[in-house]
Amino acid sequence: MSTVGTVARAAAAGLALLLAAACTAPTPPRLQAGTTGPAVCARPQGPPAAETATTIDVIEQAYFCILGTYYSGATLDARSLLIAGFVALTQELNRTGHDVPEATMPALTGDRETDWTAFETAYTKVTDQVPDLRDKLADVTLEAIVASLGDNHARWTHDVKRPPDYYDGDGYGLGLTANVTGPQANANPGTALAPLFVTTVQGGAARAAGLRPGDVIEAVNGSAPFIDGKATPAIATLYPQYPDARPVRLRLLRQATGRRWSMMLKPGLFQRDLDTLQVVQSKLLDDDVAQVRMTGFAPDSADRVLKAVARLRTGRTLSGVVLDLRGNGGGSPTEAIRLLSAFTHGKNTAYQCTVDGTCQTMRTDDTVELLGLPLVVLTDRGCASACEHFSSAVKDLRIGHLVGTRTAGLVSGPAGSYLLANNTLLSFPDKHHLGPDREVIDKVGVPPDHHVPLTPEDAAAGRDPALAKAVALLHK
Repeated sequence: MSTVGTVARAAAAGLALLLAAACTAPTPPRLQAGTTGPAVCARPQGPPAAETATTIDVIEQAYFCILGTYYSGATLDARSLLIAGFVALTQELNRTGHDVPEATMPALTGDRETDWTAFETAYTKVTDQVPDLRDKLADVTLEAIVASLGDNHARWTHDVKRPPDYYDGDGYGLGLTANVTGPQANANPGTALAPLFVTTVQGGAARAAGLRPGDVIEAVNGSAPFIDGKATPAIATLYPQYPDARPVRLRLLRQATGRRWSMMLKPGLFQRDLDTLQVVQSKLLDDDVAQVRMTGFAPDSADRVLKAVARLRTGRTLSGVVLDLRGNGGGSPTEAIRLLSAFTHGKNTAYQCTVDGTCQTMRTDDTVELLGLPLVVLTDRGCASACEHFSSAVKDLRIGHLVGTRTAGLVSGPAGSYLLANNTLLSFPDKHHLGPDREVIDKVGVPPDHHVPLTPEDAAAGRDPALAKAVALLHK
């Protein structure tokens, strides 16, 4: 989970909140009690026990859990899952120099149970010949099956490690954030725009090396971050994950001086600045604009935003509110709805829909008192999930203006988690999210009303053109 930026940490926290918030899903038909298959695909009751090895039975459980419970499980061609898993299996055999003649994909018919039996037979024949690789092969197979869904809210969580001396308040990584975030680099690199540059220096190796906001990153470990305008996997290297802590070599350009140089940064723990730990921060601008920065839709965060506005409003007349959601990785849909409800009542804020088009309406909470203030929302590619729920409602319902850049497009739907037999967690949505106009936001994002990107020159000079535009709109 640990990446350097608050964006990545907020995204991880947002997904955890979504897992907790999702409703109980039906038991998949294949896993009904009384069958000879694995345990029922069930919600976890409390923290899972110690993880045990992934086996073919665990893979089987995940396979039928997906088919019975995932958003499109009822209509999904199950062969796509099995093919993805077998591809990963053979690639791992090849990578380790242990390929075997029997590692051929079995014929699949489209019948889910028959195809599983064929897959299991072929899988077992292969793994029995390489017993020392059995655990690793099971892991990569299951990871590939989940990844084949192509869903940014689907994942298999296992083998979660942290540094031995990790504690709340520590960051881990290079100590910097860039204009392309960790989640964006990993899940939606097509949204990234060149050049790659440092936006924040938080501490650690980056601070010790003297990096500054605005420094352009021309290469990561010798690889260009963009080729023909398209993001490359090199960008994700900026956000290392423990325990794979390898040094990262950067080639940099400081445009103000023309200096070019290279440096090696070693990932590690660093103490983050106090303000980066606060979910809600607020201040007064020009004596009449309330600026509130919100890094995640955590429990009670909507009330904290409203209390911050009330404090800033005391003894003065406000022209409006600038809500800064840049880098907000999401969280609780309930908090997004509560905050929206302070600006409008009696409206649909989103829809959660099944694969057959049956939708659950998400409406404002009209018990929340209206603020009666104009609103401008700052967005960027780090605004994901519940943040996009909020932003799309602001735009579609004409609650206020969006300023900045398009949001992340990482809002497939609220995820539910399921406990597998080896005490790992499988999570995915059973419904998909649509905006108030029933538009798809996932993989598309929400475009701003006023496109105001941050440039390396702005970052180097400490300028915030999106915030300046927001204040100007409120002063019209």
